[in-house]
Amino acid sequence: MNRAGSIAMLIIGIVLSLIGVSLAAGGLAVAVLASDQRDDGYFTSPTERYAVASHALVSPRLEAFGEGTAERLPFDVGTLRIRVTASDPSDEIFIGLAPQDAVDDYLEGVDRTVLRDVDFNPFRPVYRNISGSSTPGTPDSQEFWAAAASGPGEQEITWNIAAGDWTVVVMNADASPGISADLQAGFRSELIQPAGTAILLIGLVTLAIGVPLVVLGAVGLGRAAHEPGQPTSTAPVPPAPASSDQGSESIPAPAATGLATSALTPPPYPAQLIGRLDPGLSRWLWLVKWFLAIPHYFVLFFLWFAFAVTTIVAWFAILFTGRYPRSLFNFNVGVIRWNWRVAFYAYAAAGTDRYPPFTLARADYPADVVVEYPERLSRGLVLIKSWLLLIPHLLFVAAITGSATWGWQVQRGEYDGTGGLSLLGLLVLIAVVTLLFTGSYPRPLFAFILGLNRWTTRVLVYGALMRDEYPPFRLDQDTDDFLSHGAAPPGSPAEPEPSSGR
Repeated sequence: MNRAGSIAMLIIGIVLSLIGVSLAAGGLAVAVLASDQRDDGYFTSPTERYAVASHALVSPRLEAFGEGTAERLPFDVGTLRIRVTASDPSDEIFIGLAPQDAVDDYLEGVDRTVLRDVDFNPFRPVYRNISGSSTPGTPDSQEFWAAAASGPGEQEITWNIAAGDWTVVVMNADASPGISADLQAGFRSELIQPAGTAILLIGLVTLAIGVPLVVLGAVGLGRAAHEPGQPTSTAPVPPAPASSDQGSESIPAPAATGLATSALTPPPYPAQLIGRLDPGLSRWLWLVKWFLAIPHYFVLFFLWFAFAVTTIVAWFAILFTGRYPRSLFNFNVGVIRWNWRVAFYAYAAAGTDRYPPFTLARADYPADVVVEYPERLSRGLVLIKSWLLLIPHLLFVAAITGSATWGWQVQRGEYDGTGGLSLLGLLVLIAVVTLLFTGSYPRPLFAFILGLNRWTTRVLVYGALMRDEYPPFRLDQDTDDFLSHGAAPPGSPAEPEPSSGR
């Protein structure tokens, strides 16, 4: 399959899979909720207190469709239930439902309050008062109510939904002003569970079509990214020993450079993150890089979804065969590489002004990711390494990449604010502000930032099942790291560069 066909298949598969996931999740949630028969099968709102000074509390217009539908059907299309209790047990309360026009005529010229909207978390009703000077007749003496109840204590009405415009009215039984009552609304329908089940099935069918397309597209791109004739490196690197893996994602062996690795130097992890600080960074371009990178964010959203799908497929492949499919491996490394180039350009380092290329393959760019392909992987380890074994690392990654939050809440929930900046984001901000005022990116800070990104990338590679070697607990900030381990960063000269690394 050619590259264009793989891209088209991947895009179609991602779109279908996203639709399928949404439908399946929504259908499953609806079906589960509908199967819960507590409270007679009603979906109910919280019971909240409503208090107004007018003669009547009127709901928003309820629009029900279905003109021409048979009045009696063999199933419950929809039933509305409303319960109301006066806040003072000695008061008599009235609740009724009627056509909108009849209610408007009844309350013409009467001081009344329309409930426009309700927020339940926290509870906050939004009212609109309609002034008037007339005194209405007692509500239970009116003949137009489709459903009504009146008296002390809890009052309840149920109404089988019918076509038309309707409204609900709550009043004191004697039509006096000043209403204070607790209300709860509920709805049920025998169509909800079948509808949820149908949506779930449609979602699963869509997923069954979309996921194979995603995998086939990823396989095609994984092959195309490293076809013969395509560059596999952006810098001259020495050949690996004959015994090492010759895959396109392999890391050169350190002995081939002729540079002896110190016994004190920790062994290299088979996943390397490369970043080369540009010497002539613009003082101000970092202010708009986040905007310039928007096309990449859009593409990466879909690529990371495909990454999740292919990782799940790889999980099963490793479990049954002990091997990570090579084409899927190349595709997933390409996604990580693409993401790192954008992050290095825009927000995770801001170390270059060169715009990232739109490719999964290695390119002549100062940021790169190289992961050595494993010929065999543990079948048992795949069951626990991406979650249980990674817990210590995940805590560290959450600490450096998660937002620190601040917030407070004043009395009765009137204000609640959250915000924050991750440690990594704060360090990058300090670096670019320094660049703005001095024209120089602090190299020690760059090394530390790169070390944090290396740690995060190693955790990602291990969690994505690409390697069995447990990630080391180190930052790897040393500026000569790649030279000491036998590789050179993209585009770097022969002498050590402070920006290269693993």
